[in-house]
Amino acid sequence: MQGVPGWWLRRGVLSTALAPLGVLYGAVSHARRRYWARHAPSAPLPVIVVGNLFVGGSGKTPLVIHLVERARALGMTPGVILRGYGGRGRQWPQPVTRNSDPAIVGDEAVLIAERAGCPVAAGPDRVAAARLLAGSGCDLLISDDGLQHYRLRRQAEVIVIDAARGLGNGRCLPAGPLREPPARLRDADLVLARDGTRPEAAAGYRLQPGALQPLEATCQATPPVPGSSVHAVAGIGHPGGFFAMLEGLGYKVLPHPFPDHHRFRPVDLEFDDDRPVVMTEKDAVKCRHLIRGWYLPVTAVPDEAAATAMDRLILKARNERIP
Repeated sequence: MQGVPGWWLRRGVLSTALAPLGVLYGAVSHARRRYWARHAPSAPLPVIVVGNLFVGGSGKTPLVIHLVERARALGMTPGVILRGYGGRGRQWPQPVTRNSDPAIVGDEAVLIAERAGCPVAAGPDRVAAARLLAGSGCDLLISDDGLQHYRLRRQAEVIVIDAARGLGNGRCLPAGPLREPPARLRDADLVLARDGTRPEAAAGYRLQPGALQPLEATCQATPPVPGSSVHAVAGIGHPGGFFAMLEGLGYKVLPHPFPDHHRFRPVDLEFDDDRPVVMTEKDAVKCRHLIRGWYLPVTAVPDEAAATAMDRLILKARNERIP
């Protein structure tokens, strides 16, 4: 998905015509949630889910990595579970390391294993993924996405809102971009706005870019400097955010958006000039052997209220008895 349809961000004729279907979608989601609240199997470890209502990317993965780091600083041994979206593995769940093949387990899974340095398990059934990590020494699991995966019992929920797009037109699929109605926010333990403020969010965090890093670890070349022109490659849910970040750093951006979790081929990255290629860190884990280029790492930096609230949630999850 290269962004979302513009009409999902505002009320209009098409959105209004599809509104009854959106109401039905929201009602089905609510019914599923109520069913699994009664019938979900027990999780082997405490779980914190980081998710969103808006389809596509919202900057959750850097926040998941931050939660891993905070849990470790608080004396815990965290692990991460996720769907492994884009992975073509035939057997699930699978343990993931920094050396795993992103084509098999998914790009986000490899990125988290590399950046967070914690046990990671990927699989569409997050309950099974949680059980896979139960014997790995973890005492807390953080689920990257999975807010609507209600078979997975959770001790806490963190919902992320992209401050720029908010909740779009406030309607559920297909009339709008939401997986659940806006009222769902009231039941979350913490709602955070990313890169800005939102009236629905109690606190927030920003994505802080780091220094450009080479795709090849042995590369000795000098990275492009601000003011130079670069080919910006992004196969993420909201490519425009990445392009805007590079422009904010001073680069002249030639944007190349691709669908989220795109499986890159060399031809995708062949351009007719010698401008350097800069991509997201998530794309980099799939492209290290395809081209010489650069990637931009980002780190989640919470404000004071968000940092305090997340520490409180981690301690709450640790102390809560598993049903």
